[in-house]
Amino acid sequence: MRVNVTVMAVVLTVVMAASVSGQNAAELLRRVDDNEIYTTIEYEGEMIIDYQNKRFVKTMKSWARENSDSFIEFTNPEDRGTKYLKKSGRLYVYSPDTEEVMLISGHMLKESMMGSDMSYEDTIENEKLSARYNPVLAGSETWNGRACWVLELTAKKRTESYPKQKLWIDKENGDCVHYELFALSGAKLKEYNLNKVEVFGGRRFPVEIEIRDLLRKNSKTTMIMRNVALDKPIADSVFSQRNLER
Repeated sequence: MRVNVTVMAVVLTVVMAASVSGQNAAELLRRVDDNEIYTTIEYEGEMIIDYQNKRFVKTMKSWARENSDSFIEFTNPEDRGTKYLKKSGRLYVYSPDTEEVMLISGHMLKESMMGSDMSYEDTIENEKLSARYNPVLAGSETWNGRACWVLELTAKKRTESYPKQKLWIDKENGDCVHYELFALSGAKLKEYNLNKVEVFGGRRFPVEIEIRDLLRKNSKTTMIMRNVALDKPIADSVFSQRNLER
C-alpha cells in the first residue's frame, strides 16, 4: 500500500508540473502576442541588408491593419515607387519601371523580399502565435546576459511556413529577445534578434530587429521602424488597388 501511495504521489507531481508548465507557456506566449500584435500600425522603415560584404539600404513607408491588409511603399532612390499591397489574402507588387501590377502567390511568397533575409510572407504576417502554435516551456537560459524563459512551439496546422519555433523570452519584461525558425525536419532556417524596443501605452513593441536567413551565406538584414503609430484608424483608401497603381 505504501508503494502505491508513493507511486500515486509521483504521478500527481508529474501531472501537476506538466499542467503548470503548460499554463505558464500559454501565458508567456500571450504576453509576446500582447506586445507585438497590433490592430493597426503605421511607420517609416529602414531595411539595411548586409550580403556578401556589400551593404544595401532601403527605406519605406508602411501601413497595416490586423492580419488582412498591408501597404508598403519604398522611398529610397533605387526602389522609389515600388509598392506592395496585401488585400483579401492576396499580395500584389507594383513596379514603376514596367508600370504593371503582379500577383505574388504560391512558392513566390517564400522568396526574398527586395534582396533581404525576409520572405514576402514574413513581412506581412500579423497573426497571433498563440492562435497558430502549441507552446511548451522548455526551461530557462541566459541570452546575451538576460535571464530568459525558453518556449518551444509546434504548429497547429501543416500549412505553417515554419512548423517549429523556439523563443527566448526575457523573464523581467517579457521581451522576445531571440527566436529561431525551423523546418519540419528540424533544420534551422532563420534567426531573429531583438535590438531595440519602444514603449507605447505600456506595450513593449520591437522597433529594431536583426534577421539572418541561414540558407544565405554572409547575410544579415536589420529592420528599423521609426515614427511608429499603433492602433490608430487608417483609411480604407490606403489599402486599395487605386493607391497601388497611382
